[in-house]
Amino acid sequence: MIIAILVLVYLFVPVAYTFVFSFNDYRKSNLTWNGFTTKHWSNPCGAAGVCESLGVSLRVGFLATVVATAIGTALAFALVRHKFRGKSAGNILVFLPMATPEIVLGASLLAIFVQGFTFLKLGFWTIVIAHIMFCISFVVVTVRARLLSLDPRLEEAAQDLYAGPGTAFWKVTFPLVLPGIASAAMLSFSLSFDDFIITNFVSGDETTFPKFVYVAALRGIPAQANVIGFSMFLIAVLLVIAAQVIGSKRRNN
Repeated sequence: MIIAILVLVYLFVPVAYTFVFSFNDYRKSNLTWNGFTTKHWSNPCGAAGVCESLGVSLRVGFLATVVATAIGTALAFALVRHKFRGKSAGNILVFLPMATPEIVLGASLLAIFVQGFTFLKLGFWTIVIAHIMFCISFVVVTVRARLLSLDPRLEEAAQDLYAGPGTAFWKVTFPLVLPGIASAAMLSFSLSFDDFIITNFVSGDETTFPKFVYVAALRGIPAQANVIGFSMFLIAVLLVIAAQVIGSKRRNN
């Protein structure tokens, strides 16, 4: 228990720092404590550019999540449920973007966009394409694990009860896989929203929230960024708790 408590303290000290300094009544720099205030929570867009960068990150995260989840789910079904030439290689290659250092991926994507896709200007859409690329692998791994844990006899039972392939999929398979798909989508959004290294290579003049924080850190991150950061953390925690509660109710029923 002591080790568990120490690990949790180690993990949550930065989060606690973010929360505390969101109430800091700073003047020029938010690096030292100057007094308590709630004005940053009442006006989280008070710092120039913070909400604009947040909007860019949310739009990129949403688009990357939707596309990566759709492609990754389809690929996971193909790798688990079907036999085809190159399947073993596909199972291995899907892990490569996860294992490759982000700085290498970012530099490679920059070269591709600048030299190969000259019609694409570095900015919003190059960020979306890059985020879809590295999110797909995480979706495949998550959904694949869920598919491998399913009992194939459930689908066989549905077919024995005269359900066609489409009906068996939507009535049996998809509801069982849905928690895995939802988890993959939340993971993709978190990875996209949080990414800085790859984004910094391919974003051009576009500023996402992590880029805003990085630049602002040179002069002291504004408290409004702490407000937004802790709010995103709180939303993620609430989503996880809600998922656990829903899953517990389903198991009890």
